[in-house]
Amino acid sequence: MKRPIKVLIAKAGLDGHERGALVVAMGLRDAGMEVVYTGIRNTPEQIVQAAIQEDVNAIGLSSLSGGHMAQFTRVMELLKKEKIKGVLVFAGGIIPDADVKKLKKLGIREIFGPGSSIASIAEFLKKNVRSK
Repeated sequence: MKRPIKVLIAKAGLDGHERGALVVAMGLRDAGMEVVYTGIRNTPEQIVQAAIQEDVNAIGLSSLSGGHMAQFTRVMELLKKEKIKGVLVFAGGIIPDADVKKLKKLGIREIFGPGSSIASIAEFLKKNVRSK
């Protein structure tokens, strides 16, 4: 029996707005995924360590505070430093179009903005996550 997709949802930096991340976490759980929610105000180091400890298939990063470039870049650097391979990283929140291309170049596979449906996020994960 194949284990369900396991997703870590994390709020990076000083961003205290968690409603969207909670909605995504609950929606992915309802779509049959195992979800770990780290809460607000996480450092990139805490996010990567949680991903390692929980042995996740995917990491969903959320930012509404404008600190996404610094925080998400650091998460990607740490994943590379720790030699974490096969973990899909996606993001959501208020991310300007100019930053989307930069984040995708870093290895963040998809960016979901305001109004994205839970169904579209779940479908993306089901199509793109590699099983462990």
